[in-house]
Amino acid sequence: MREADKERFTFIDLFAGIGGFRVALKKLGGRCLFSSEWDSAAQKTYFHNFGEWPLGDITKEETKNEIPEEFDILCGGFPCQAFSIAGHQRGFEDARGTLFFDVAEIVRRRKPKAVLLENVKNLLSHDEGRTFAVIKTTLEELGYTVYYKVMNAMEYADTPQNRERIFIVGFNKEKEPKHEQFRFPNKTALRKRLADCIDYGNRDPKLFYTDKMLHYEELKKEITSKETIYQWRRTYVRTNKSNVCPTLTANMGMGGHNVPLIYTDDGIRKLSPKECLNFMGFPAEYDFAPSINMSAKYKQAGNSVVVPLVERVCRQILEVICTGL
Repeated sequence: MREADKERFTFIDLFAGIGGFRVALKKLGGRCLFSSEWDSAAQKTYFHNFGEWPLGDITKEETKNEIPEEFDILCGGFPCQAFSIAGHQRGFEDARGTLFFDVAEIVRRRKPKAVLLENVKNLLSHDEGRTFAVIKTTLEELGYTVYYKVMNAMEYADTPQNRERIFIVGFNKEKEPKHEQFRFPNKTALRKRLADCIDYGNRDPKLFYTDKMLHYEELKKEITSKETIYQWRRTYVRTNKSNVCPTLTANMGMGGHNVPLIYTDDGIRKLSPKECLNFMGFPAEYDFAPSINMSAKYKQAGNSVVVPLVERVCRQILEVICTGL
């Protein structure tokens, strides 16, 4: 996949996963100057699509030292590990020992024009709001004005998946004095349907449930329509009546109750990894590295970002920072 011919801005891709941020930002004319991802299988998929192998552990000083001195946007979906704080809200000091601290340290050293972060919705309420308070206070201490909003992909990105995520945007107050012009995108109509993301002609036998599998009779009784997506919820079949895909998770490939199921002319099957990418809004030409196993592919899709939503948020950021580019 080629980088944009006309460069409007530069960015770095932290906790890059399989490159969802990169797909979105390069579509808007951005050039990636640095990427980091520690998971080896995700690195393979990233390389398969971008021809670039992300550097590894961002907590290591040798990795941080490879980050260029200047770039416009720092982006990433940092892991939401538990913050070991007791409510003191000491900002940068409280962030130490967490992976967010590595983000903050890079922001402190490089002072980009903007920061774009994505995380699970529950980050906002984690530890009665103390975790998010530390994140916000830390960025503010570093000279950034912080904006944040929880958005659902099916409401804001024309993507038929029920996926709520918090987006955190920070602007360098010295470099971007007009940051108050920033607005998160408005809701948009959902025009894409399940059928736009599902290949009903996929007959891969590895995807189908058979009568040799546990709970097959219950599945066969309840899963009867092509117009929805189902889930096995430990003891019963759940029908998603909103006509969108339920939230895709990293453990889809491990079985259990998070596996989205569909009905086709050939029987009952789970979504394919490629279909999961479709529900994350990746372009048709994007694909997994061929050498990785199925469970890794599901994990990579579930851990990624909804590309069209990242693109919409970044468009709003560019309305602020690109005036001087």
